Amino acid sequence: MIVVLAGGVGSARFLQGLIRIRHQEEITVISNTGDDFQFYGLHISPDIDIVMYTLAGMVDEEKGWGFREDTFHCQETLSKLGLESWFKLGDRDLATHIYRTNQLRSGLKLSQITSNLADSMGLRIKILPMTDDRVETRILTEQDNIHFEEYMVKRQMRDDVRSVEFSGIKEAKPGPGVIEAIQEAEAIIVAPSNPIVSIGPILAVEGVREKLKASKARVVAVSPIVQGSPIKGPADKLMRSTGVEVSAFGVAQLYHDFLHGFILDELDLEQKARIEGMGLSVATTNTIMKSIEDKERLAERSLNILQS
Repeated sequence: MIVVLAGGVGSARFLQGLIRIRHQEEITVISNTGDDFQFYGLHISPDIDIVMYTLAGMVDEEKGWGFREDTFHCQETLSKLGLESWFKLGDRDLATHIYRTNQLRSGLKLSQITSNLADSMGLRIKILPMTDDRVETRILTEQDNIHFEEYMVKRQMRDDVRSVEFSGIKEAKPGPGVIEAIQEAEAIIVAPSNPIVSIGPILAVEGVREKLKASKARVVAVSPIVQGSPIKGPADKLMRSTGVEVSAFGVAQLYHDFLHGFILDELDLEQKARIEGMGLSVATTNTIMKSIEDKERLAERSLNILQS
């Protein structure tokens, strides 16, 4: 079994490549839920949904989220009635959130609901929320303490960030199957995701980092940073705010205590020796996934370094 620690868009695209070279039944995804939040009274799980929609072939590839060719009639009407509309929810997308919220209120856990949703989309890959407990990634600015989605989407990442917190993380227990997946894995991949707010919350859940360090499986990470910039999102600002060097080397430092290998973009070849200095095997390739061939090639490279 291959275990993948995953955030949103970058992870989903990486997984698109991985399922082309491995059967879905062989892959378990441990998904970040720190981005989960309430909007219109509905429970939204952005990272889980991006992965599901992408692997089911339903995602809007241009945006990287939501359903392809979705309409927004419901939200347009709610906006006319005076409700906020900064977080875009298409009509088909709303069905997912209504279902999830309804099932949570009836007593089901997020892990079971996620499994049901994945099944309904024809997916055979296993997607495990990092926890069934409530965890919120909060961004502390000079003036406010706001949810990560508000910082990224509503405020368009304009605020200067003082620090990042994971509210509820001390009480959060690993979701069903999470620890077992790490213990039983043949290989573990940290997908190219924001290391602070996508992978960081997963690693902060009780027992996860320790089990990664103790795992008999080889662990490899794919850098989400190329030439000092993230492919997508605010990773650079958040790394800087937490005192981490904004580079592939900085990402490797965050994970080095449980890593065996690291995938570096070929444009960052000059960092190879620095990362190897941590005792890691380092491979270089194109990590910018523009085509399905790019995604498959990156997944293949990741599996190759795991076997070296």
